Amino acid sequence: MKRVRYGILSTAQIVPRFVRGIRESKVGEVTTIASRDLERAKEAAEKLEIPKAYGSYEALCLDQEVDIVYIATYNKGHYEAAKLALTHKKHVLLEKPFTLIAAEAEELFALARKNDCFLMEAQKAVFLPITSQVKQVIEQGAIGRVRHIRSVTAYPNIEHLKWFHSLDAGGGVLHSSGSYPLEYIQYILGSAPNGYTGYSSMEKGRSDDQFELVLKFPGQVLASVFITVQLDIPSEMVIYGEKGKITIPYFWKTDHAAISYNDGREESLTSTVSSEFVFEVNHVNECILSGLQESPIMTEKLTVDTVGLVEEMYKQWL
Repeated sequence: MKRVRYGILSTAQIVPRFVRGIRESKVGEVTTIASRDLERAKEAAEKLEIPKAYGSYEALCLDQEVDIVYIATYNKGHYEAAKLALTHKKHVLLEKPFTLIAAEAEELFALARKNDCFLMEAQKAVFLPITSQVKQVIEQGAIGRVRHIRSVTAYPNIEHLKWFHSLDAGGGVLHSSGSYPLEYIQYILGSAPNGYTGYSSMEKGRSDDQFELVLKFPGQVLASVFITVQLDIPSEMVIYGEKGKITIPYFWKTDHAAISYNDGREESLTSTVSSEFVFEVNHVNECILSGLQESPIMTEKLTVDTVGLVEEMYKQWL
């Protein structure tokens, strides 16, 4: 069976977990890793048992043993790194936030089409087995018509990200984590919001450390999204229907969810998850081996619409 060979462009904290996901996938393998600091790349390669290390992003993109480049650089660097890889006709899986402005996202997708490359935003949450179960429960009408969705996420430990408080670097909770719940909710509902507003907690000269958005979806569905790095509180998404609710703890990596019906019945949704990244990787590999340029799940529209929403909120806040 043909293998899909990954080059890892970054030595960020997320990389070891993503590499594990590749190695647990059906046909993925890791061949290279790159950093702008060669010694750092070599250290990561040795620790993660990756065959080759490069001290420049371009060197990795020139490697003929790389089919797809996984990009997990700091937020502002996403656009340039993805453009570099696509220019060298490599498939790309680009971490969130995809880009900081919608025009850059549109440009990258256009470049991918021009060079016959697959391009997708990394969004592991929508590929989890629990996500499929939740979506099925909603579509079957088990909890009745969905009326409200409430998502709360807390990241109390972010000081290891030295650039997090810099807006110029693409820092802030909306940039860094907003696409997780925003895209998850759109995927679950099967539609984009037709209205939204929001507020942030932001000191002068620094990025946002809290935000709350309220969104309206077709069918009179309202959703609220709250993310904070100031509080250590439970992270969960709750989907309220007319006949019950679905509670999903840590929806972006979970192996379980709970259904509570209005008549008092309780039901559990469970799955087996060793790596929360493996399902996303398997999907990407299948797309590439099938010759697709776009994921049928994490579509260009879903990504560009979400980048545009985030961009608009920052324009209002600044």
